[in-house]
Amino acid sequence: MKLAVLGGGGFRTPFVWQALLRDDGDPRVDHVVLHDTDPARLAGMRTVLDQLARGFARPPALETTTDLDTALRGADVVFSAVRVGGLAGRVADERVALDLGVLGQETTGPGGLAYALRTVPVAVDVAHRVRELAPRALVLNFTNPAGLVTEAMQAVLGERVVGICDTPSGLGRRVARLLGHDPDAVELDYVGLNHLGWLRRVLVDGRDVLPGLLDDDALLPRLEETALFGADWLRTLRCVPNEYLYYWYRGAEAVRKLREAPRTRGEDLLATQRDFFTALPAAGERAADLWRAAALARHATYMAEAKDGHAAEGHDGPPETDPDQQGYAGVALAAVAAVARDEPARAVLNVRNGGTVAALPEDAVVEVPVVLDARGATPVAVSPPDLHQLGLMAQVKAVERLTIEAALTGERETAVQAFATHPLVRDLATARALVDGYVERIPEVAAVLRR
Repeated sequence: MKLAVLGGGGFRTPFVWQALLRDDGDPRVDHVVLHDTDPARLAGMRTVLDQLARGFARPPALETTTDLDTALRGADVVFSAVRVGGLAGRVADERVALDLGVLGQETTGPGGLAYALRTVPVAVDVAHRVRELAPRALVLNFTNPAGLVTEAMQAVLGERVVGICDTPSGLGRRVARLLGHDPDAVELDYVGLNHLGWLRRVLVDGRDVLPGLLDDDALLPRLEETALFGADWLRTLRCVPNEYLYYWYRGAEAVRKLREAPRTRGEDLLATQRDFFTALPAAGERAADLWRAAALARHATYMAEAKDGHAAEGHDGPPETDPDQQGYAGVALAAVAAVARDEPARAVLNVRNGGTVAALPEDAVVEVPVVLDARGATPVAVSPPDLHQLGLMAQVKAVERLTIEAALTGERETAVQAFATHPLVRDLATARALVDGYVERIPEVAAVLRR
């Protein structure tokens, strides 16, 4: 099978490569094409991957290209992990919002909308090219904001596009392990949108074991989300929110911490990755080790403003074998194996709603448990969201759809409506200032809204 990785010069590519190297099933991905617009990053990343492949008997054939059509032509699977505007765009996503006193975060709140405005036109163009050049390909979208971008691509490719986020499945696995259960043997009742969801039940042989964790004074503090939300709040909700709901439930604190920090997450990553790619050409045989060091530094700053020193349990071994860092790659490769080899598997993914959440449109993308097999990703029935959950989901889905419309039409007032409607903005004057700021700071946003 041929796998095309769009954004293949990106920092997460070695995690995908390691998952492929360790897959000994049949059929398997035996041809990988990395696509990126930056040939220097591609060349450097290829050096890292070649070194990581040493010692493996059957590494996939590896190709790099800056031509998108070459990458896509005849692909069986497409991973889309593009970053329109680069990390400089992410820095602006964060800073423009923080300067106006609202949340500056890549996917949640106004930063995510700015990211989406410049990304949706590119993602839709990719979808059209996939339809022409790889009509039977399974497309796994890694590009954030994952649910919104997946929905835009599904308008072209239908249900062959699935959005990947490792956070919900990772939460379920951590809860299962804390309670002493095999993570592969539990069923999750999870519902939401990308980065806006709740784990409501964890079923073992049909029995919900989540209350046992919520009511256990010894175990509950060991759950990372307890540090984010507090035990009392988890017990009040009687569920475990996705970690990104920190920005909703503790929004004022999040904005304060982000504004007080010397650098934003985007600024940290920009510095780390600039140093890595600058040093990479001279690294020689140390290229893979250089990447490992940078990966560990990158992981250490993830949601630092929220976790406040509460790190995940350590991992013995290099970062590419750490399940907490493999994340997206592990979920995506499990999906490929399930579909290609008809090996049923479960995961929480971003898929077409159908009737899964009855109150939302059928063609909306939601984040719910699915069964993966040769038929693709089939949503599993979940209990209906309560009014609190549904209210947030409905309003954010309206914002997502307005953002897609603005990105595809270039209508500036539609973009303003999207920002003003977002519950973390809630102010028309601030919405206009946000749009003005993003147009001024990010050329790719300006190009969309000035068409």
